Amino acid sequence: MLHVSTDINKLTRERSIDPEFPNAPEDWSRQLAMDIAYKEELKLTGEHWEAIRALQSYFAQHDASSRFSTRDLHDALDEHFHTQGGLKHLYMLFPGGPIAQGCRLAGLKAPFSAMDLSFGSVS
Repeated sequence: MLHVSTDINKLTRERSIDPEFPNAPEDWSRQLAMDIAYKEELKLTGEHWEAIRALQSYFAQHDASSRFSTRDLHDALDEHFHTQGGLKHLYMLFPGGPIAQGCRLAGLKAPFSAMDLSFGSVS
């Protein structure tokens, strides 16, 4: 049997929550998002951060074990950003797709149907 050890420092360390991103995954940070954006040649603005917050909030409201459709997430984002132009606005912010690229930046696992590797981002 393989022995798995646990770092006691990780267990005792209190998680620091960024007040601007209360629904962020535990292992996510702004710096991580900025590093990913840099690699993808994307300059993050306030609108990008708002979309990241919206994605993290959506995922926090939907149990990780429950499956939700990409369509539901699309509709929620379209409604959230309706006054700015909805999904059209989000595709301008995230050329790699507001769900696929947005989830990468938000530290979230995009729904399976968000990427079609033979074609590219569909979300």
